Amino acid sequence: MSKNVELIDGFEALGELLESKGLCFDIVVIGGGALLMRDLITRPTLDMDVVALVNHGRWESSQVLPDPLVKAVREVAEALDLPREPRDEKDWLNAGPSFLLKLGLPTGFEQRTDVHVFRNLTVRIAARRDLITLKLWAATDTRRGLRRDVDVDDLVKMSPTREELRDSLAWCAKKDGRRDFAEIEARPVLGRLGTSLEEVWDD
Repeated sequence: MSKNVELIDGFEALGELLESKGLCFDIVVIGGGALLMRDLITRPTLDMDVVALVNHGRWESSQVLPDPLVKAVREVAEALDLPREPRDEKDWLNAGPSFLLKLGLPTGFEQRTDVHVFRNLTVRIAARRDLITLKLWAATDTRRGLRRDVDVDDLVKMSPTREELRDSLAWCAKKDGRRDFAEIEARPVLGRLGTSLEEVWDD
């Protein structure tokens, strides 16, 4: 069974369980799990990062996930034998980097999400262009250490176009705010993607 199928099975079971409990949640997901759901990568992962919760149309922080949702997620994990992330014991559905919501997601992010409904669970999956942007942001964050290698590998698998990289880099540079961000942080990452700063950056 592919990880993509496992994630869909997890969502279906979670939606059914929430319905039985009279609960309803609307979540926004990014990261490796979202890439897998979009068939943009094939590496095994059951790590689905929730960047935001949607409450009556309003996007709110996912830190921390509501206790009833966490309990339901763990019940599904036990029923379907879904493993926890071995690196840090995260649940298969977990609170992702919600600081991105405060930082300001790329313009149009909300409208570009694909919406999937699993009974009482609504899952909004970030669009390809936004996943590329957030992966580039992660790949240029030196605080992530060796985890950046996974981000770069994911970007390689997605084969972003020059235009996608240019737009992503513009967002990253603006949010970082340092004048030398592109030169110091982005250039090495772009090199690993088989391109150069000069090829994608026209600032």
